[in-house]
Amino acid sequence: MIDLKLLSDDFEATAARLVRKRVPIELVRSARDLAESRRQVVREVDDARQEMNAGSQSVGRLMREGRREEADALRAGLADSRGRIEALEARRREVEEALDDVVARIPNIPDDVVPDGTSEDDNRVVRTHGYDPADYEGRSYEPHWEVAGRLGIYDGERAAKLSGGMFSVLRGGGARLLRGLVDFALDLHKDRYLEIAPPHAVRSDVITRTGHLTKFESQAYKLRDDDLWLIPTGEVPLMGMHQDEILPEADLPLRYMAYTVCWRREAGAAGKDTRGMQRLHEFHKVELAELCRPEDSDAELAALLGDCERSLQTLGLPYRVVELCAGDLTFSASRVFDLEVYSPGVDRWLEVSSVSLVTDFQARRGAIRYRKEGGGTAFVHTLNGSGLATPRVWSAIVEHGQQPDGTVRVPAALVPYVGTEVIAG
Repeated sequence: MIDLKLLSDDFEATAARLVRKRVPIELVRSARDLAESRRQVVREVDDARQEMNAGSQSVGRLMREGRREEADALRAGLADSRGRIEALEARRREVEEALDDVVARIPNIPDDVVPDGTSEDDNRVVRTHGYDPADYEGRSYEPHWEVAGRLGIYDGERAAKLSGGMFSVLRGGGARLLRGLVDFALDLHKDRYLEIAPPHAVRSDVITRTGHLTKFESQAYKLRDDDLWLIPTGEVPLMGMHQDEILPEADLPLRYMAYTVCWRREAGAAGKDTRGMQRLHEFHKVELAELCRPEDSDAELAALLGDCERSLQTLGLPYRVVELCAGDLTFSASRVFDLEVYSPGVDRWLEVSSVSLVTDFQARRGAIRYRKEGGGTAFVHTLNGSGLATPRVWSAIVEHGQQPDGTVRVPAALVPYVGTEVIAG
């Protein structure tokens, strides 16, 4: 959540920054007013308790002095004080519930360097790597689902029979390619990131405090009989591990990576990029996540972006880096860079990774702090990015690697993991 002090100390500037992210100004005002109401009622509760404690001490003193009638009269008055405190406590709980509900719908504040804009059309291409339109002239490329379907390594019909739309069944070389991509990414990043094998289902408070509920409840999968949600990204358990902890400053930065199966309903995505492996409800991903000191987060963001780019560079895939405008930022992020791979089979740039700086937004929700070596504590900054999200990278490899005889050439870096230079079925 955002720092509520900003709403009282610098409301106009804070509101203006949130409006850049398409947050209704009425919602921001509501949070400010409720925060002030909470401060007021907390003061009233504290004052009432002090009065009651003072009265109780006076009753004790009067009893010790043998002034029983005066003590009894004062004690009767304390009953009214107890009733007032109970009423104030009920009011405090009511205000706090309302404030929690409003604050849960307010996203992180966009960084001032983020470009203005309200949609993906306003995003800014930062750089392009390995792409030359001339390389694709005079040659036709088929979409991956046609190439992979003929080879028998992708079976969309049986996936639909098993689970409905936007699921996949991979066979033979297609399954090995998927497994190879995961192992490749874990090996590529093992020197900088500690590998974690987390649970794939987390409790409601974990997914909420990482910023994925209640804002995105419609896109998440909840288990029927338990207070557990299937994770939409490995970021959720990796950040949830340190909720309610105070970390030593000397341990920062903490850099983690995890291979997980991720689940998203992709609500509203029907008919949009849903053929083949372009958009799936269930997909495999290697996530990179970090916790660091606030003063280090900009440098860590640049390094994390470079690590995610290295995955694509090593695979020899053409890609571009796109900085998202304020209105297109994700809920928890203050700054986001998308990595998009060129897909010649559909002649489009497709997002394969989002690299995000989340500042202290998750840390405030999750109560993740660090103890400064000079004394005191502060909230950490968190970052995350897809070291390798397999579906669209898998499809890009199939489309770029398609050969005249119908086979698919495997990138050299993947050959040791897939066990062959060419996938023929």
